[in-house]
Amino acid sequence: MPNRSSTWYEEAVIYSIDVEKFADGNGDGIGDFVGLTEKLTYLSELGITCIWLLPFYRSPDRDNGYDVSDFYSINPKVGTLDDFLKFLHSAGEHGIRVIIDLVVNHTSDQHPWFQAARRDDQTRYRDYYIWTSDPPPVAAGAKSIFPGEVDSLWTYDEVARAYYFHHFYDFQPELNAANPDVREEVLRIVDYWIAFGVSGFRLDAAPLIIANKGLEHANPRDPHGILRQIGAYLQSRRPGGVILGEVNLPPEDSDAFFGEGDQLQLLLNFMLACYVFAGLAKENADIINQGLSLLPEPPPGCGWVNFLRNLDELDFSRVPPDLKQAVFEVFAPKEDMQVFGRGVRRRVAPMLNGDRRRIELALSIVFSLRGPPMIVYGDEIGIGEDLSQPGRNSVRVPMQWSTEKNGGFSSANAGKLCQPVITEGPFSFERVNVADQQKDADSLLNRVKRFIRMRRMQPIFTKGRPVRLSAGDPAVLVHGFEDAGDLLLLVHNLSGRKIETEIDFGGMQPKRFRDLLNEVEHDIAKKPRLVLEPYAYRWLISQGNGS
Repeated sequence: MPNRSSTWYEEAVIYSIDVEKFADGNGDGIGDFVGLTEKLTYLSELGITCIWLLPFYRSPDRDNGYDVSDFYSINPKVGTLDDFLKFLHSAGEHGIRVIIDLVVNHTSDQHPWFQAARRDDQTRYRDYYIWTSDPPPVAAGAKSIFPGEVDSLWTYDEVARAYYFHHFYDFQPELNAANPDVREEVLRIVDYWIAFGVSGFRLDAAPLIIANKGLEHANPRDPHGILRQIGAYLQSRRPGGVILGEVNLPPEDSDAFFGEGDQLQLLLNFMLACYVFAGLAKENADIINQGLSLLPEPPPGCGWVNFLRNLDELDFSRVPPDLKQAVFEVFAPKEDMQVFGRGVRRRVAPMLNGDRRRIELALSIVFSLRGPPMIVYGDEIGIGEDLSQPGRNSVRVPMQWSTEKNGGFSSANAGKLCQPVITEGPFSFERVNVADQQKDADSLLNRVKRFIRMRRMQPIFTKGRPVRLSAGDPAVLVHGFEDAGDLLLLVHNLSGRKIETEIDFGGMQPKRFRDLLNEVEHDIAKKPRLVLEPYAYRWLISQGNGS
């Protein structure tokens, strides 16, 4: 019998978009909701089922919109509330759900709450933040999120005549989540956006929300209480809504953020991205298997979201130093490819030297694992990076739609663009763009479409039972799912050499496989060994032949 039914978000294919960098609909050089709405047919044809929007709120924009000055309004540069609502409605018509960033660990220092708090120590807004006249010594191990750029967790405010606490930049004062009034404000923000029809939120900096903040303002008796409160409120207002958590912690500490399925339903799988690239660097599948084995089993209705890159740096601070070193040596050997001493600020395609075989291989791994896959805009065509841009902006290059002016991103003059398009080298918009790849049946774009289509057509990816499989060659990553006698076999050759290997099916005896991606038959009884070309991958299904 098939296993339990899964939720919509366990079956989702998620696509992450920075609205400002995706498509300019009004010709001012900045991506906007008008442009995004015009591209929904493209996203629907790609096969994605859920869009995750990075912050689009009103903001001074000193940290890519994560310094929010008004949680209830749209940043004018990306459009109006009507533009957003038209986008949301059109996404629904295309069968695409939308989740948005919930940034409630901190605000901008320009937010009215903070401006009131710094001017009057008797106002209720004073306790929305963490203040002291005498900062305590910083606890051992406590440090800014941006080491080297931000040296202190406390900043003195001349107006307030007191110090305020912040993990991020000094213009991002931290909210006091232990204050019931702050919690009510968070629920009001959730309520506002849920009323328009968003399907949930990606919760920014979830561990910091509940952390002790210098003066132990978090609730020590129940630090996860605010997460349960947000989760319960979301389900009461939109049953089946989802909270995707940014929880970049060691796996043993991440599990608590699922709770019993009553806090965060999905967690970004930061560990997997590190271990996949380490496995690719060393051409060793055991490394990826090790990363997968570290993950706690989520409660029913919860899951890990697998990805190769998000729009921050690829953070190696939680993995063993030798794995970080291996990745840096192979994929980020130059200093300008690294950031904060812990991360890689590169896109997937240039990390893999533009090698189509390796790019497909890496994407195939993510799309073949248990848990919703997530890709960042542009990775489906192998978009590049701009290392001349500061910090994390290196990967936030404008989307490349065609060979037309500015890669089809905007009709504005180049000098007005929010960020320059890539015009030179193997990743220039003239060489890498949607229009050309749509016309090429063998393009990366069309291969990604096939990954998504096959995954959505095969319920065994989400409903099947994971089974332990192994290969005779250490460079071959193999895993599988079993359901009612059907066996799905996923095989990846991480190496640049041709491999012929046997698969250990762990007691099962499949006889014949069908290749889902290439529609060919493979008779395992007659030929028990698989031949894999360099960087080859196979999605093979054997129906009714398990034992």
